[in-house]
Amino acid sequence: MPNMTSNPPPSGRPVMIAARDIVKSFGPHRVLDRVSLTLGQGEVVAVIGPSGSGKSTFLRCLNHLETIDEGSIEVEGEAMVRAVPGGRSQYAGDADVRRLCRKMGMVFQSFNLFPHMTVLQNVIEAPITVKGMARAEIVPKAEELLRKVGLLNKRDNYPGRLSGGQKQRVAIARALAMEPDIMLFDEPTSALDPELTGEVLRTMKQLADESMTMLVVTHEMGFAREVAHRVIFMDEGRVIEEAPSADFFREPRQARSREFLAHML
Repeated sequence: MPNMTSNPPPSGRPVMIAARDIVKSFGPHRVLDRVSLTLGQGEVVAVIGPSGSGKSTFLRCLNHLETIDEGSIEVEGEAMVRAVPGGRSQYAGDADVRRLCRKMGMVFQSFNLFPHMTVLQNVIEAPITVKGMARAEIVPKAEELLRKVGLLNKRDNYPGRLSGGQKQRVAIARALAMEPDIMLFDEPTSALDPELTGEVLRTMKQLADESMTMLVVTHEMGFAREVAHRVIFMDEGRVIEEAPSADFFREPRQARSREFLAHML
């Protein structure tokens, strides 16, 4: 199968993430086989493909939840991990890696909210503990973010009293509270009932309309087609096809892409 080289972002967009030839194995199983991606400022890129194709692992490699074996990752022009002679990869120092990771907000499929904290406490926890912000400074910003995702009226509720869609919108607000330059979404609607999926996708579309840089692993083909600027199709740990979303959904070039879409649409 082909392994495509990632196209550069549209002309004039600064490069926010440049990942080149990423290799990641778990034991003898190579999960990522020379995957490359370039993400431009303000772009929305959807990563799609069958389960087990390496999409989520790739996302986790970008923000250091997994370490890579080979390849390089740059965030806003700074090297998080470099390719070195001999084929392995070498990470920057811990402080630099943490600083670069803070440029990226992550939203997981399983919400990962603290159940013993209220909605507001969930949103303000990281800015206070990681960035050292004063509570008086972050609370108004957190309330504005909750208003943005339509949940200010739930600020004092605990996660156990929220629907899945509400929990995911709180998770988005929590990620935004760290004021990231890039948002990473790992199948954010896969744990939701279909009727709750729409409210999360509407929140994500609003972010896209505000020119947030977003990399979204998703099974939601409607979102990929209507909101994403580009689509990357992965299978068996490789990038099989990459194209502007309109082109990909109108006429995918690869037979494997056509087969996948025939089952999804």
